[in-house]
Amino acid sequence: MVNRFVLNAVSYHGKGAIGEIPALVAAKGFRKAFIATDPDLVKFGVTKKVTDILDEAGMAYEIYSDIKPNPTIENVQSGVAAYKASGADYMITVGGGSSMDTGKAIGIIINNPEFADVRSLEGVAPTRNRTVFTIAVPTTAGTAAEATINYVITDVERKRKFVCVDTNDIPDIAIVDPDMMSTMPKGLTAATGMDALTHAIEGYTTKAAWALPDCLNLEAIRLIAKNLRGAVQNDPEGREGMALGQFVTGMAFSNVGLGIAHSVAHTLGAVYDTPHGVACAMMLPIVMEYNAPVTGEKFKAVAEAMGVDTAGMDQDTYRKAAVDAVRQLSVDVGIPTKLAAIREDDLEFLAQSAYADACAPGNPREASVEDIKALIRKLM
Repeated sequence: MVNRFVLNAVSYHGKGAIGEIPALVAAKGFRKAFIATDPDLVKFGVTKKVTDILDEAGMAYEIYSDIKPNPTIENVQSGVAAYKASGADYMITVGGGSSMDTGKAIGIIINNPEFADVRSLEGVAPTRNRTVFTIAVPTTAGTAAEATINYVITDVERKRKFVCVDTNDIPDIAIVDPDMMSTMPKGLTAATGMDALTHAIEGYTTKAAWALPDCLNLEAIRLIAKNLRGAVQNDPEGREGMALGQFVTGMAFSNVGLGIAHSVAHTLGAVYDTPHGVACAMMLPIVMEYNAPVTGEKFKAVAEAMGVDTAGMDQDTYRKAAVDAVRQLSVDVGIPTKLAAIREDDLEFLAQSAYADACAPGNPREASVEDIKALIRKLM
């Protein structure tokens, strides 16, 4: 069997890494940046950390910030129009998954205008051209969109999120600077961190898992388990560990896919606007329990990466220990275990949407609509 593995052309890591941007831009001869970011990052001066560097270097840019936490088709289409009007010839995405996902869709459509309706990008779209040259600067330690070939857009009209998978959309350069993440509030740090853990555990157990991404995902689980609690307290070492951990699993899960914890999280976000990381965190231990019978010895490795001593444990015990360790981490960082917004009348639509989600086929254990409905009900 042949396995494909797609990575950024180059990435920079560590405090102050954003300082590399001017030299990178100058080497390419670009004239003007289109900066895709979200309005809160502009408001609180996070985006300014990047624009200050561009200002000092005398480099032109234009900011686009009409981006919602769960970015919509309209956000993308207005971004495409703004890019065309800006005269920009490259893009810098500054933010979490919302900004980077929006930027990916904009960049793909600019160079593949036949997909301007946005919906046609769902799944594995047959785009022919690479995205606009993109430098991705994450401000959260969770989505790893700077390192992946995936992005997610919300279809407000149809109350659903759709996943796009395209090797043409991966940013050319990733700048992973923990200083850009230092202003994240506790709740966002916790939610995005648990999103990263969900990436790592689902990626490690997905049907497409194999040796190379397994190595990365296990190390990501270890890094996240060790550093997330500290990162939530804004400990610099925790921030740095999470910046690395989320990127490591980004490289891995991008190439092997995810599972139904993400499928359900997507539909909860589309219907209730539930923050993606919170939805993932609530669903992860529930889905782990469901998948446990088909995971072989993998949950032993997960438990150990989470810091559990599995010596003397039988299979049932170490599987439960892995789930319990994940659930405890989620509680420790303040993630709720129930979602009050869910109504019984919504369950059929939620389950059908999750079943049709692009992440569902990768789940290691087959799940019917009724199975997914039962899993969602555990959040009620």
